[in-house]
Amino acid sequence: MADQRVLILDFGSQYTQLIARRVRQLRVYCEIHPHTMSPADVDKFQPSAIILSGGPSSVYGTNAPKVDRAILERSGPLLGICYGQQLLTHELGGKVVQASEREYGRALVSRTRATTGKADTLLHAFNAGEPFEVWMSHGDRIEALPPDFVAIASTDSTPFAAMAHKSKPIFGLQFHPEVAHTPRGIQILEAFLFDIAGLTPTWTMGSFLEGQIKKLRADIPKNEKVICALSGGVDSSVVAALLGKAIGDQVQCIFVDNGLLRRGEVEQVKDIFGRALHLPLQVVDARETFMTALAGVVDPEKKRKIIGGKFIEVFEHEAKSIAGANFLAQGTLYPDVIESVSFKGPSAVIKSHHNVGGLPERMRMKLVEPLRELFKDEVRLLGAELGLPDHLCYRQPFPGPGLAVRIIGDVTQARCDVLRQADAIVEEEIIAADYYRKVWQSFAVLLPVRSVGVMGDDRTYDETIAIRCVDSTDGMTADWSRLPYEVLARMSSRIINEVRGINRVVYDVSSKPPATIEWE
Repeated sequence: MADQRVLILDFGSQYTQLIARRVRQLRVYCEIHPHTMSPADVDKFQPSAIILSGGPSSVYGTNAPKVDRAILERSGPLLGICYGQQLLTHELGGKVVQASEREYGRALVSRTRATTGKADTLLHAFNAGEPFEVWMSHGDRIEALPPDFVAIASTDSTPFAAMAHKSKPIFGLQFHPEVAHTPRGIQILEAFLFDIAGLTPTWTMGSFLEGQIKKLRADIPKNEKVICALSGGVDSSVVAALLGKAIGDQVQCIFVDNGLLRRGEVEQVKDIFGRALHLPLQVVDARETFMTALAGVVDPEKKRKIIGGKFIEVFEHEAKSIAGANFLAQGTLYPDVIESVSFKGPSAVIKSHHNVGGLPERMRMKLVEPLRELFKDEVRLLGAELGLPDHLCYRQPFPGPGLAVRIIGDVTQARCDVLRQADAIVEEEIIAADYYRKVWQSFAVLLPVRSVGVMGDDRTYDETIAIRCVDSTDGMTADWSRLPYEVLARMSSRIINEVRGINRVVYDVSSKPPATIEWE
C-alpha cells in the first residue's frame, strides 16, 4: 500500500489499535498483524520499522505469546511497548521477574542522563531529570537489561522504564506512549518514526484516494457492474462516492427504504447520490414488507433476524435485475479485518466478519472492500476528500435494524412515526447546542410505558420517550453525557408539545457497561 510502512505485531493488548491510529495520525501507514507472523511474511511486508505491542501475558506464563527470533534480529528499527519490552528483554538475554504488585495507572518518568550514540534519540524531546507523566499497565518488571542495552528512563519503582541498545535502533518502553494518559507520548512516537526510522509523513487521504482509484479501475472490468448497498450511514456513503469517482456509472447503488430510517433519510440519499453525485440509484420502497414481517414481534433478537433476512430477500431480488453485476461493494473497515483474524493470546477477540449478513456467499459475487485499510476517523476524512457534505461525513452511528431496536415492544408504522419525530427533535437540539460532534451518540427511544399527564385541561394517558446521549471513543465502553439542563429542558418541552402521543420524557443516566448504548 505504501513504500514506507510500519508493522505492528499484536500480543493481545487492548491498546494495539490505538498504536496504529497514533502512527497513522502522524501520516505514516501501518498495519497490525498477529505476533505469530513468520519471518518470511515479515520480509514480504517489507516494514520500515516494527512495533511490538503490549499484552496481558507474562513472558514466563504457560503458552506466553512469542515472536520468531529472526524478526528480532532484523536490522531495522524496533520498538517494544510494555509486554513488547519485556519480551525483547527476555529473548535478548536480560532478566524479567514477577513484580510484587501490579503497576497500573499514572506514573512519573524521568529521562536518565545523556548516554552515547543514538540511545538518547527516542527521548530527545525530554530534559534529563525532569519528570513527565505516563500510563503504566504491567505485572512483571525488568530486573536486568540485555547485553549492550542501557536505561534511558526510570521511575521511583521502575529503574528500566525505557531502554535502548547502545548501537542498534532497538528500544523498549515499559509504559504506553499511545494512550491519552501519556500526554507527551506522541513526541516519543514521532522520534521513533522520524528521527530513528527516518520515515516521512506521506500517508494522507489524498494519497490513499489516488491509490484506491487506480486499484478499482484495474480490478473491475469495464463491462461489469458493482452493486453498492446504501444505508445512509457514513461507511456505505463513502464507498459509493469512491466507486463513483473511480468507475462512474459502473456502480449501481441500491437503497432499501424499510420504514425504520431516520427522518428525511430517503430524500437525503436521493439528493446527495442521485442529484449531486449523479450516481445510478435504485430506491426500493419495502416499508410494507418489513412492517408486515415485524407485526407483533417484541423480542429484540427476533426483530434483528427478521430485518436482516428481509433485507437480503429484497436486495437479492433487486440485484437480479441488474445485468453484469458481478461485484458487491461493502463498507468493511480495518477494525473488522483485525477482529476477523484469530490472534493467539488471552485477550484475543475472534469473530468472523460478514458485513451484509451472508449476502456475498448467497449471491456468489466478488467482494469489493475499498475501506478495509481504514479506521472510522479516516473514513470520515476520506468522505471529506471526496466532497461529501460535512453533516454526512460526521453522522453519528445508527443501528443496522434502525428504529426497530429503539422501539421497545411492538413495531408499527404509527410508533415509528412517533419515534422518528422525537428523534429528529433530539438531533436538532443537540446540533443547536453545538454538542453533535462532542458526543458519540444521541437519540430517542420509545418506551411502552404509559403514564398520566395533564395537557391544557385534559387528562392524558400517553407513552414515554427516553433520551439517550453518551460519550465514547469507540463504542466499546460509554458514559452518559452530562448535557446542560437547559438543553434537556428544550428537548423535553418540544417533544411533549410537538409529538402527539407522548406526555413524559426521561433521560438515561446509565453507562456501558453494565448497560448497552442501544436499548435493544
